[in-house]
Amino acid sequence: MIIDSLLKRALQLDFLTIEEGVFLFENAPTSELMFVANEIRNIKKNNSNKVTWIIDRNANTTNVCTANCKFCNFYRIPGHAESYITTIESYKVKIAETFKYGGEQLLLQGGHHPDLGLSYYVNLFKELKSLFPNLKLHALGPPEIAHITKLEKSTHTEVLKALMEAGLDSLPGAGAEILNDRVRRLISKGKCTGREWLEVMRAAHQLHLTTSATMMFGHVETIYERFEHLVWLRDVQNEKPKDAKGFLAFIPWPFQDDGTLLRRVKGVKNHVTSDEYIRMLALSRIMLPNIENIQASWLTVGKATAQICLHAGANDFGSIMIEENVVSAAGAPHRFTYKSIQDAITEAGFEPQLRNQQYDYRELPADIEEQVINY
Repeated sequence: MIIDSLLKRALQLDFLTIEEGVFLFENAPTSELMFVANEIRNIKKNNSNKVTWIIDRNANTTNVCTANCKFCNFYRIPGHAESYITTIESYKVKIAETFKYGGEQLLLQGGHHPDLGLSYYVNLFKELKSLFPNLKLHALGPPEIAHITKLEKSTHTEVLKALMEAGLDSLPGAGAEILNDRVRRLISKGKCTGREWLEVMRAAHQLHLTTSATMMFGHVETIYERFEHLVWLRDVQNEKPKDAKGFLAFIPWPFQDDGTLLRRVKGVKNHVTSDEYIRMLALSRIMLPNIENIQASWLTVGKATAQICLHAGANDFGSIMIEENVVSAAGAPHRFTYKSIQDAITEAGFEPQLRNQQYDYRELPADIEEQVINY
């Protein structure tokens, strides 16, 4: 394989194979990958200099989970003294605070609670929307949809329909990790299979429910399995109805290992360097020409590396994350406010643009308040 010919095909938005992606990862200079990914970004975004970002809050329905993921420090087993289910009173405080800080969306996720079925989430979504009619719910994820479906002995489509009718606005791409089941058996055996994750997303797209996609890498997966993951996402996006948006964005991030069972028991550490992250992000843009937005994960790689990623195919800086508990519990230390995230985008040579989950532009609220961050 010749690097130049593959990169020329990438610039034509051709679908490269798994093997071709692996070859570029192993052989192409970082500068060339960055250049081509940035050119694809310009093609997709009409040479816009804008980098989007969002204000939202990552809240959790519960920390009770039976999935037993070996990279998660957040979950508690059923009956644990530290287990909880978030109350409506707590949601009221969190959501009111989110609006005060300029947000309009709750990224709402939790664990695989054995006792929380479809009726719980339907009633919760309805109550939250009745209390806050302008609230957007970017909630749950394919593993939770699969879990609820099994509890109800139903189908992904029926569960998603019921949740949409109750107020679900979009479905996050959580729980993808690496979609190959060899990897999933090693790190998240209690979660849905990779095939089922993809089937949930297919069902969501058929219902015109917008979604995102993710990849957590740098643990036990092979390079081939990373690119297999990307191609499978691309295939699902290619199957969506023509008038559906499907995956609005792709977000790759490196495994956070601090205190995790994977590191303590298995000795698996995150060895992903800044250069490797930049290469994977650039190759994500190259391998996923049918996904419009690529997001740099500042939460896990920090400001400086994320800024470089804006020159390597990324066009989105994600959320300031008024609250985030899961990834932070495994050692992700970085934080932004609505001012500092815009400063970071400007420093990188771009124009910051506030957005909503559908990637529509928003004006910054005039009465926005700065949240207090404990570094």
